[in-house]
Amino acid sequence: MTDLVARRLAFHIAGYDPMSAETACHRFTRELARFRAAWSVSADVGPLRVTEDVADWRVLAEGRGWSVESEVRWLRWDDVMARLAGLPTPVRLARGFAAFADFVRGGALRHYARHNWRYALFFLYPTLLVLLFALIGLAAGWLAAVVTGWVSAGILLGVAAFAAALQWGRHGMRLDHLFDDWIFAREHVREPDPVLSARLDRLAAQVVEAAGSGEYNEVLLIGHSLGAVLAVEIVDKALAREPGLGRGRTSVSLATVGSSIPKLGFHRAALPLREMLRRVGASEAVTWVDYQAYVDVMNFHKLHPVRGLGAGERGPLVRFVPIRKVLDPDYYRRIRRNLLRVHNQFVSGNDVRSVYDYFMLICGPRTLAAVSGAENGAADCVAADGSLVRESPKPYIARPGLGRLP
Repeated sequence: MTDLVARRLAFHIAGYDPMSAETACHRFTRELARFRAAWSVSADVGPLRVTEDVADWRVLAEGRGWSVESEVRWLRWDDVMARLAGLPTPVRLARGFAAFADFVRGGALRHYARHNWRYALFFLYPTLLVLLFALIGLAAGWLAAVVTGWVSAGILLGVAAFAAALQWGRHGMRLDHLFDDWIFAREHVREPDPVLSARLDRLAAQVVEAAGSGEYNEVLLIGHSLGAVLAVEIVDKALAREPGLGRGRTSVSLATVGSSIPKLGFHRAALPLREMLRRVGASEAVTWVDYQAYVDVMNFHKLHPVRGLGAGERGPLVRFVPIRKVLDPDYYRRIRRNLLRVHNQFVSGNDVRSVYDYFMLICGPRTLAAVSGAENGAADCVAADGSLVRESPKPYIARPGLGRLP
């Protein structure tokens, strides 16, 4: 099986980020411009097509000595997220606090604190923010009651202050999105959404069909954030349909980037997920690479997504992404306090050639196995002038305990 790619089918499995198909394609096209500049290549996006399960567009990328046609299928699950987005605020708060309590009882918070204290703070942030708003309301109410001598005035002002602070938090601090994210995470651990599960089944069938068609050199799945969990599920379903998946002429690859796998996997009730991780991690034919970054507080840096959860002895190769160094310094300084934007760099264009580049995985001339197996990753596969590097690069040696070469 060659590691050169002329045709690729790439499935993009996004995290919990409500986004229409049109917005997703627009962001992809916008960020592609940075990819072209950083790698001295040409790349153009074809028209958007939308079906029930995916948004679909094609990309033709070319450099000196290579040309790749990639078909991108972006999983649509904005309709699933819209169900939670329509919750009344009292219901959202009640279900959100129930989700937090469930993850605490399920042992997840204890593991977050042990392995990544910053993620533990990120987990607690929405709850602490609401409690702070409640304290503001109590303080305002007490002050009003003392000044006016009327308890009823204190109650009214306290409730109004809490409501105003909450309204500000919902819009200014993305509080609704944060609560919905955790509500969905609890549901996915306890009782997965049947609409989404059926959709993942159909994508698994597409993976099997594409891998067996001989039409593509590589079938690639990229799961970002919470989408990494869904991407693993798709591969697991595909392996159940076709145990020989990835052993033919078409390579099958899985890249989990900025992954939230431990977010769910540390929950005591997430046994089905840990079993999926064990099965996918044990596959010899599917290349799996997990990309992590220290500056991204929404992923688990230096934690192996299979062995770290006690889900098996094998699993993906882990590679680290220097997000600070892949962006223009001035631009990074502008975004570094925007945690969501830093998190989304895993699926955005780089300003500098580096180990990891989202667009190089989707549009580049080498398979994920070849890119991840090179010491300098993508930078060892395509030169500064956009030409294909044909010499065998120095291999990357995984750090002990964090992965194996594909």
